[in-house]
Amino acid sequence: MIDPVTFKADGLTLAGDLRVPTGEGPRPALVLTGPFTGVKEQVTGLYAARLAEAGYVTLAFDHRNFGSSQGTPRRHEDPQGKLADLRAAVSYLRALPSVDGERVGVVGICLGGGYALRFAAFDPRVKVFAGIAGAYDNPYAMRAGMSDDGYEEALAALTGVLERQDLGGEVEYLPAVAVSGEAAMPGEEPFAYYGTARSAAPSWVNEVTRASVRELITMDGMIGADFLAPKPGLIVHGVVDRLCAPEGAEEAYKRMEGPKRIVWLDARHHIDLYDTEPYVTQAVEATTAFLAEHL
Repeated sequence: MIDPVTFKADGLTLAGDLRVPTGEGPRPALVLTGPFTGVKEQVTGLYAARLAEAGYVTLAFDHRNFGSSQGTPRRHEDPQGKLADLRAAVSYLRALPSVDGERVGVVGICLGGGYALRFAAFDPRVKVFAGIAGAYDNPYAMRAGMSDDGYEEALAALTGVLERQDLGGEVEYLPAVAVSGEAAMPGEEPFAYYGTARSAAPSWVNEVTRASVRELITMDGMIGADFLAPKPGLIVHGVVDRLCAPEGAEEAYKRMEGPKRIVWLDARHHIDLYDTEPYVTQAVEATTAFLAEHL
């Protein structure tokens, strides 16, 4: 059963779905964070349900500015805010009588993989990290992919957006997904999930602040790999992934020094690990096997 809950982070009310397995407790618990623009009824909700079936208390929630949670500008990516949200989510879970507060882990999917890795590395209350189809972004890789000049041009343009807003201009938005034309996640594959009934959720809107793109190209989630040890870390990734490169997953794995495991799935699309079988089951099985050893 899903128990709708709320908790506070930096004075904002965040909305979550708590799942508590039947039977005696307290139990180990997992907080989940997911894809760019995602809400709790989508990818994190699916994984939260499957991991709860495996015996874990799970919390899927809407980060600030998204879905049913408070925060402005609406649909704006806030890396530091997301890390604070995760901190508050762990605080909330540890206070529940159904949760063993010394056995809390974090699971990140897609963009949430980088956030979860960075968060787990620096919060001693978190005992284990798992990333599924993760985006382990860092500015070095972004600049290399865009070229030095392209990166500087993007920074200049996006900082100009923020300057206009600082001086009283309206918040600028662009589509989150589009098959063609400008979008934060352009192309057929993101649209195949977010632009169709596959991701249907009342609180999801096909837009994101233009300034969110600046946050994506300057956020460093990869640094968490350098500081995760001695905590255990798991990476599950598709062998083909045009949106979150397998090379990034491999680099994160190599930079993790503690107990670690990497599991490659024979998936051919990034969004296969969002909702498609057998890949979701394979990812859940790999995660629960790792958690059974380390949480």
